[in-house]
Amino acid sequence: MVQIPQAAGMPPLPMDEEGPVFKEPWEAAAFALVLNLYQGGHFTWPEWVEYLSAEIRLAQRDGDADLGTTYYRHWLSALEKLVVDKQLAPGQELARHKAQIEANPPSRHDHEARRQPVKVG
Repeated sequence: MVQIPQAAGMPPLPMDEEGPVFKEPWEAAAFALVLNLYQGGHFTWPEWVEYLSAEIRLAQRDGDADLGTTYYRHWLSALEKLVVDKQLAPGQELARHKAQIEANPPSRHDHEARRQPVKVG
């Protein structure tokens, strides 16, 4: 199991006795992407914490009640910004793929299993 550093001021990941809990398959995928990129040396954990913290602060400033239901949306927004800032993917390409997915969202039933590992790369 991957040990995830916990930084001061960061909200804890939603966990149960088996590990991180995800409500939707895309949450698990976003989580796995961050860990994979971190383990690949593309950024440090403090860098990730700063990106995620900035997204959470922005959302709170804009009225997010911080009830835990939007946590992975902040995670995904931070990931998108980090990937572009680190030039791991061109911003235009990322935006194009995002628009395609938003226009044709996958069925919720495409990914029923919740505890299967997410493979990256």
